[in-house]
Amino acid sequence: MARAVELGATMGDVAGDAMTMMTSTYEGGLRCRSLHEASGSELLSDAPLDNQGRGEAFSPTDLVATALSSCILTIMGIVAGRHGIALEGCSARVEKSMTTSGVRRIASLEVWISLPEGLSGEQRRLLIDAGEGCPVKRSLEGAVPMSLHWA
Repeated sequence: MARAVELGATMGDVAGDAMTMMTSTYEGGLRCRSLHEASGSELLSDAPLDNQGRGEAFSPTDLVATALSSCILTIMGIVAGRHGIALEGCSARVEKSMTTSGVRRIASLEVWISLPEGLSGEQRRLLIDAGEGCPVKRSLEGAVPMSLHWA
Protein backbone atom coordinates (compact mmCIF):
# COMPACT_ATOMS: atom_id res chain seq x y z
CA MET A 1 0.00 0.00 0.00
CA ALA A 2 2.80 2.43 0.84
CA ARG A 3 4.31 1.94 -2.63
CA ALA A 4 0.97 2.78 -4.29
CA VAL A 5 0.72 5.95 -2.25
CA GLU A 6 4.32 6.79 -3.13
CA LEU A 7 3.40 6.45 -6.84
CA GLY A 8 0.61 8.99 -6.52
CA ALA A 9 -2.40 6.84 -5.66
CA THR A 10 -4.43 7.70 -2.61
CA MET A 11 -5.43 5.20 0.04
CA GLY A 12 -8.95 5.25 -1.41
CA ASP A 13 -7.53 4.36 -4.83
CA VAL A 14 -5.91 1.17 -3.57
CA ALA A 15 -8.36 -0.90 -1.58
CA GLY A 16 -7.33 -4.28 -0.20
CA ASP A 17 -10.21 -5.94 -2.07
CA ALA A 18 -8.94 -4.52 -5.37
CA MET A 19 -5.44 -5.99 -5.06
CA THR A 20 -4.42 -9.01 -7.10
CA MET A 21 -1.14 -10.88 -6.69
CA MET A 22 0.87 -12.34 -9.54
CA THR A 23 4.29 -13.97 -9.22
CA SER A 24 6.80 -14.28 -12.05
CA THR A 25 9.82 -16.59 -12.00
CA TYR A 26 12.74 -16.36 -14.40
CA GLU A 27 13.33 -19.81 -15.90
CA GLY A 28 16.39 -18.93 -17.98
CA GLY A 29 16.74 -18.43 -21.70
CA LEU A 30 14.75 -15.16 -21.44
CA ARG A 31 11.61 -17.08 -20.42
CA CYS A 32 9.42 -16.33 -17.40
CA ARG A 33 6.58 -18.32 -15.86
CA SER A 34 3.91 -16.18 -14.24
CA LEU A 35 1.29 -17.36 -11.78
CA HIS A 36 -2.03 -15.66 -11.07
CA GLU A 37 -2.21 -16.44 -7.36
CA ALA A 38 -6.01 -16.31 -6.95
CA SER A 39 -6.84 -18.70 -9.80
CA GLY A 40 -3.67 -20.72 -10.17
CA SER A 41 -3.55 -19.87 -13.88
CA GLU A 42 -0.09 -19.78 -15.41
CA LEU A 43 1.39 -18.22 -18.50
CA LEU A 44 4.78 -18.21 -20.11
CA SER A 45 6.50 -15.22 -21.63
CA ASP A 46 9.55 -15.12 -23.84
CA ALA A 47 11.67 -12.31 -25.16
CA PRO A 48 10.71 -11.74 -28.81
CA LEU A 49 12.89 -12.89 -31.70
CA ASP A 50 13.90 -9.30 -32.44
CA ASN A 51 15.23 -8.90 -28.89
CA GLN A 52 17.39 -12.00 -28.40
CA GLY A 53 14.51 -14.29 -27.43
CA ARG A 54 12.90 -17.46 -28.68
CA GLY A 55 9.56 -15.86 -29.44
CA GLU A 56 7.77 -19.05 -28.37
CA ALA A 57 5.24 -17.26 -26.15
CA PHE A 58 3.82 -13.81 -25.58
CA SER A 59 6.51 -11.23 -24.90
CA PRO A 60 5.95 -8.87 -21.97
CA THR A 61 4.98 -6.09 -24.40
CA ASP A 62 2.66 -8.51 -26.25
CA LEU A 63 0.93 -9.02 -22.91
CA VAL A 64 0.42 -5.25 -22.58
CA ALA A 65 -1.16 -5.18 -26.06
CA THR A 66 -3.29 -8.22 -25.27
CA ALA A 67 -4.34 -6.68 -21.96
CA LEU A 68 -5.69 -3.68 -23.89
CA SER A 69 -7.75 -5.71 -26.37
CA SER A 70 -9.08 -8.16 -23.79
CA CYS A 71 -9.90 -5.34 -21.36
CA ILE A 72 -11.91 -3.55 -24.05
CA LEU A 73 -13.92 -6.73 -24.72
CA THR A 74 -14.35 -7.49 -21.01
CA ILE A 75 -15.69 -4.03 -20.13
CA MET A 76 -17.97 -4.14 -23.17
CA GLY A 77 -19.16 -7.56 -21.96
CA ILE A 78 -20.05 -6.14 -18.55
CA VAL A 79 -22.06 -3.32 -20.12
CA ALA A 80 -23.63 -5.65 -22.71
CA GLY A 81 -24.77 -7.98 -19.91
CA ARG A 82 -26.39 -5.10 -18.03
CA HIS A 83 -28.33 -4.08 -21.14
CA GLY A 84 -29.21 -7.49 -22.56
CA ILE A 85 -26.96 -7.12 -25.60
CA ALA A 86 -25.53 -10.34 -27.07
CA LEU A 87 -21.79 -9.75 -27.44
CA GLU A 88 -20.61 -13.29 -28.20
CA GLY A 89 -18.40 -13.40 -31.26
CA CYS A 90 -17.29 -9.79 -30.88
CA SER A 91 -13.56 -9.61 -31.46
CA ALA A 92 -10.61 -7.27 -31.16
CA ARG A 93 -7.32 -7.42 -33.07
CA VAL A 94 -4.40 -5.45 -31.73
CA GLU A 95 -1.20 -4.44 -33.50
CA LYS A 96 1.78 -3.46 -31.40
CA SER A 97 4.63 -1.43 -32.86
CA MET A 98 7.94 -1.13 -31.04
CA THR A 99 10.39 1.74 -31.30
CA THR A 100 13.21 1.15 -33.75
CA SER A 101 15.73 3.53 -32.20
CA GLY A 102 16.49 4.90 -28.78
CA VAL A 103 15.02 3.26 -25.72
CA ARG A 104 13.11 0.07 -26.57
CA ARG A 105 9.44 0.59 -25.75
CA ILE A 106 5.98 0.24 -27.23
CA ALA A 107 5.69 2.91 -29.93
CA SER A 108 1.96 2.45 -30.53
CA LEU A 109 -1.02 0.16 -30.11
CA GLU A 110 -3.74 -0.02 -32.73
CA VAL A 111 -6.92 -1.98 -32.04
CA TRP A 112 -9.69 -2.98 -34.46
CA ILE A 113 -12.90 -3.96 -32.68
CA SER A 114 -15.66 -5.76 -34.57
CA LEU A 115 -19.04 -5.18 -32.96
CA PRO A 116 -21.96 -7.58 -33.46
CA GLU A 117 -24.25 -6.88 -36.39
CA GLY A 118 -27.76 -5.59 -35.83
CA LEU A 119 -26.98 -3.17 -32.99
CA SER A 120 -29.05 -0.04 -32.67
CA GLY A 121 -27.21 3.28 -32.73
CA GLU A 122 -27.73 3.59 -28.98
CA GLN A 123 -26.37 0.09 -28.27
CA ARG A 124 -23.37 0.75 -30.49
CA ARG A 125 -22.59 4.05 -28.71
CA LEU A 126 -22.99 2.35 -25.31
CA LEU A 127 -20.48 -0.38 -26.22
CA ILE A 128 -18.00 2.01 -27.81
CA ASP A 129 -18.09 4.29 -24.75
CA ALA A 130 -17.52 1.26 -22.51
CA GLY A 131 -14.56 0.05 -24.57
CA GLU A 132 -13.01 3.51 -24.81
CA GLY A 133 -13.15 3.75 -21.01
CA CYS A 134 -11.55 0.40 -20.16
CA PRO A 135 -9.07 0.49 -17.26
CA VAL A 136 -6.08 -0.66 -19.32
CA LYS A 137 -6.62 2.07 -21.90
CA ARG A 138 -6.99 4.65 -19.15
CA SER A 139 -3.82 3.36 -17.49
CA LEU A 140 -1.78 3.58 -20.70
CA GLU A 141 -3.09 6.96 -21.88
CA GLY A 142 -0.34 9.54 -22.05
CA ALA A 143 2.35 6.85 -22.05
CA VAL A 144 1.55 4.86 -25.20
CA PRO A 145 -0.16 6.24 -28.32
CA MET A 146 -3.32 4.20 -28.99
CA SER A 147 -5.89 4.14 -31.78
CA LEU A 148 -9.16 2.24 -31.54
CA HIS A 149 -11.07 1.48 -34.75
CA TRP A 150 -14.70 0.40 -34.46
CA ALA A 151 -16.43 -1.74 -37.09
